[in-house]
Amino acid sequence: MSTPNQPNILWLCTDQQRFDTIRALGNSRINTPNLDQLVDDGTSFTHAFCQSPVCSPSRASFLTGRYPRTTRCRQNGQQIPADELLLPKMFADAGYRCGLAGKLHLSSCSDGKVEQRIDDGYEVFDWSHHPQPDWPENAYTQWLEKQGVSWQQLYDQPDPEAPDSSDFVKRGVPAEYHQTTFCAEKTIEFIQQGAAEDRPWFFSFNCFDPHHPFDPPPEYLQRYNPNDMPLPKQREGELSEKPTFQQLDHEWAHNNPGEFHTSALGEDDHREVTAAYYAMCELIDDQVGRILKALDESGQRDNTIVIFMSDHGEMLGDHGLYFKGPHFYDEAIRVPLIMRWPGQFKAGQQVNNLVELIDLAPTLLEAAGIQVPADRLQGRSLLPTLTGSFDSSIPERKFVFCEYYNSWTHPDAYATMIRSKNEKIVVYHGSDQGELYDLKNDPDEFHNLWSDPSQTERKLRLLKHCFDASVFTMDPSPPRLGPF
Repeated sequence: MSTPNQPNILWLCTDQQRFDTIRALGNSRINTPNLDQLVDDGTSFTHAFCQSPVCSPSRASFLTGRYPRTTRCRQNGQQIPADELLLPKMFADAGYRCGLAGKLHLSSCSDGKVEQRIDDGYEVFDWSHHPQPDWPENAYTQWLEKQGVSWQQLYDQPDPEAPDSSDFVKRGVPAEYHQTTFCAEKTIEFIQQGAAEDRPWFFSFNCFDPHHPFDPPPEYLQRYNPNDMPLPKQREGELSEKPTFQQLDHEWAHNNPGEFHTSALGEDDHREVTAAYYAMCELIDDQVGRILKALDESGQRDNTIVIFMSDHGEMLGDHGLYFKGPHFYDEAIRVPLIMRWPGQFKAGQQVNNLVELIDLAPTLLEAAGIQVPADRLQGRSLLPTLTGSFDSSIPERKFVFCEYYNSWTHPDAYATMIRSKNEKIVVYHGSDQGELYDLKNDPDEFHNLWSDPSQTERKLRLLKHCFDASVFTMDPSPPRLGPF
């Protein structure tokens, strides 16, 4: 069992979940009662940003507390170098029992390859990159087999009683057999085992949802009436002043003909996709509720730090885009972040300061009393804000920084982004294209000021900030040993 000086860590991380998918934080169209309660019981960071808008670079970043360029895991399909130090490894070295259920994605696992692990610290490793049975080693596939069913049997089966759905929504696996449920089951098992252990624990719940395809369980899809869903945020003609990457992805998501025909969606299709996405989020909420109930019943609530977050967002039709790519709209890079530690972190607190996901590593290490390797980590501890002991002499973060270096689609896309509270610039390196937004007057990022002559002074100022960030985010290691 952990002590207040050695709290357990329950890290709930979804995949591709936007910041605006929690009812208590402003979305009245979605049902998330368990996350709403977590908001009431903990601290919510309403302006938390990932450091890359795609999976592997973002996950490598927040699991090390280092920027993508520093981890050298800058792209989906790259292997994180073996000399990188992951947060679960740091906790394992400090005596914690560490486990994972679901996705890790710090190495390539395409074309039937099993993800290769470095010394990650996970003692329990129920790996399931995604639900499809592409590997015999998929722990979710094995879990289904033990129950006498298969993913192929369960997925996208026609239901004569269900209304017709669009070509862009699938009927997913029933909740009872869903990969999100599998991840929750394994998390609950670990929590229950932890109650009998004489050492603290660290667990990563990493479900694949609400990542595309849009395929919730049928019983969850029925909870949302597409007619009640909002249309995506788009302004007619806005793409004409946006980078070519967006213009290409507006035709086919990921610029991949045959995958998801974005330009073919009508208003009904958009609404049905949003309903499906919200249904996937509600399934996550229900499973989070089961996990938190099991934590309470195990008697470990007060000694456990709970984190809820996602690795990056989802465009969901906004600005004529779906999925992700070299796009830095808030919908793609701003994520939910809620943290709870009863009696230690302030309850019901909503923090609007800019936060980066690399801030989690130093925060958790400091909270657990584990030495923070300052010569490696690049984030800032959020502990003073969480505990209410914030030192006003320490300036808040003025910018968040995000990177994309041929990270997924568009091999010629190399970009960096700086966002302050009121401004954003995106620089597409090796080209004359970019984006510049006045967030105070244009919070939805419709009007790209990059080529506006009247904005030259603002553009040059932010270009300098972006260049400065690319220098100041260099690897702080190895440490300097002397003056010469």
